[in-house]
Formats: sequence, structure tokens, C-alpha cells
Amino acid sequence: MSKDQNGVSRRTFVQTAALAGVAADLARASAPTADVKIGLYSITYGGVWYRGDALTTEQVIDRAAKFGYHGVEIDGKRPHGNPLDLPKARCLELRKRATDQGLEIYAVAGNNDFSSPVPEHRESQLVYTRELMRMTADLGAKVLRVFAAWPGVTLRPEGGGRYDIAQTVWKAEHQDFTAEQTWVWCRQGLEEASRMAADFGIVLALQNHPPVINKGYVDSLRMVKEVASPHLKMCFDARLEHTLDEAAVRKALNEIGALQILWHYGGEFDRDASGITVKGDEKALAEMLGLLDVGYKGYAGFELCHPLPVVNGQTVGLDFVDKNAKLAAEYMRGILAEARKQHGAVS
Repeated sequence: MSKDQNGVSRRTFVQTAALAGVAADLARASAPTADVKIGLYSITYGGVWYRGDALTTEQVIDRAAKFGYHGVEIDGKRPHGNPLDLPKARCLELRKRATDQGLEIYAVAGNNDFSSPVPEHRESQLVYTRELMRMTADLGAKVLRVFAAWPGVTLRPEGGGRYDIAQTVWKAEHQDFTAEQTWVWCRQGLEEASRMAADFGIVLALQNHPPVINKGYVDSLRMVKEVASPHLKMCFDARLEHTLDEAAVRKALNEIGALQILWHYGGEFDRDASGITVKGDEKALAEMLGLLDVGYKGYAGFELCHPLPVVNGQTVGLDFVDKNAKLAAEYMRGILAEARKQHGAVS
């Protein structure tokens, strides 16, 4: 079985024919030239899903340089990016650390929730988000990833994390309110946050992540258009679009167009005789082709942020994370090379 120069298995690209079939329908001639870079999202080393301690932000930056990434996205909570821990002087230290390694800090990832029925909770989230904006600007980044609503994650005393507790609490909190009322609260939060973002000279990237954003990019687009601010755009992640096939993902990227300013990818990676294999429905080639269609200039950021395998009764450790972070960068370089080849062949 053949593989390309980056070692990515050709079976990774079995969807090529379907994607090529929609190419003639896409108007790409006037799109600017794309510039896609590969980044490492620090949540990968946050110490939640693997066995072992979190790495420091400096160690994450060093890992990113070692594995061939172009930049780092800092998670906006402890241990990496809580604004309480990052006054301006500390931000400048991290910014220099990245620059000295030939990297940039390209984004901060917020973990906000504007959906609460309790006004004090929504106002507290706005204060948190405002502080993230200050931190983002001090780090030299231009993008703050935000949610409409994020229930959170519970850290277990024995180590590891779980989503179900926070999700249960979130559902109970909203059970007496309509989905449309919750939507309005989120929209109001994003409107106010967008005005703050203008003051800091940054742009918010709304991720297509439930709850509230329950119809994927369709809901994200609706929210962005209702807020109608140049400081609110999108982080489209094809993994979250469970009802879309590869051709539909590419069409979605063309519909989103210039509103796309950040992309996350994930999965678990391994290498066999045929090249790199990936566990998970990434739809990465479809997304990359769509980004080339619209002339995307930004990052594809790798995150390892889900419950990881248990081997011999123990959750995998840091060596598993390192292997995946290294292979993920190589994999995405292969995806980019393949997408450029296909795009050039039909443009």
C-alpha cells in the first residue's frame, strides 16, 4: 500500500473520490491563497485524561517545538491559562519562550458558559471572559476560542476526569427553560463579549460545540449572524458534525468562508507498515480542502481531550500523549500535502 512523502497511509484518503466529485460545484477561483499552520493545544498536556501530572506551559511550548508544530494554543484554565495566574509580566515571559523556540502563541481557548438562568452566573462568566481577552492580548495572540455554553469537566480525586457530572448539572439547571430562552441568554453574552473583544483588539471564535449549539455549524452561523459583530467569528471542527459526510463538510467550509478563523482536530494516532493511522472520524481531508477553497489563513490545532485507553488496568501515561502529539503533527502535514495536491489538480 503506497504512502505519501509524509508517511500518511493512503487509506487515510479513501474519501478522495467523493470529495473530488463536489469540486466542480465550488467557486474557488477568486479565493485568496491559503496559509494553514499546525498548532498544539495545551489541553493535550493538562493532566486530565492521561495518567500523570500536567506539564507546565513552558514544557508544552518545548514539546510543540520538538514535534514540529508552528504554534501553541493555551487553554484558558489551570494549570496553563487561568488569568489569575497570568498577569502581563508572566504573559510576556511565555510569549518570549515561544518566540525563542520559533513558535507563536496563536490563540487562547476559553471555557465559558453564557447560558445560566442565574444572572450572577452569566455576569461572572463575562468577567472571566474579559480577563481571558486581556490575557490573550498580552500573549500576543489574536484569537480567543469561546463556547456559547460549556458545562465543564469534573476532576476525579483519584485522577482523570469525567463529563457526565457537569452535563447532568447543566441539564437540571435548564430544565424549566425553553431552548430559545437559553439561546437568547447566550446571544446576549456573546454580544457583550464581542464589544469587549473590540477593545482588546482580538477576535472571538465560536466553536460548533453543544449544548445550545445543537445543530453544529448551522447554529454557529445563526448565532454569529445574530450577534453581527466583526469580533465574533467561528471555530469549525468537523469532528462535531456527526450528520455530515466528507462532501458536506467541504461544502460547509465554503458556506462559512471568511468567518472560519480556527480549527481543532484530535483522534488517536499510530503507525504501521502502511504509514500513520488514525482512530476517530476526523474528516480532516474534507476540512482541509474546504479551507483551501476559501483561502483560510490560520491554524489547525491538535487536541487530545477525551478519555484515553486503559492498558493492563491503568490509563495510559505521558508516553502515549507524546506519541500522539508527535504523530498528529506529521499526520496533519500529510493531510495538507494531499489536499494541496488534490486542490491543485482541480483548480
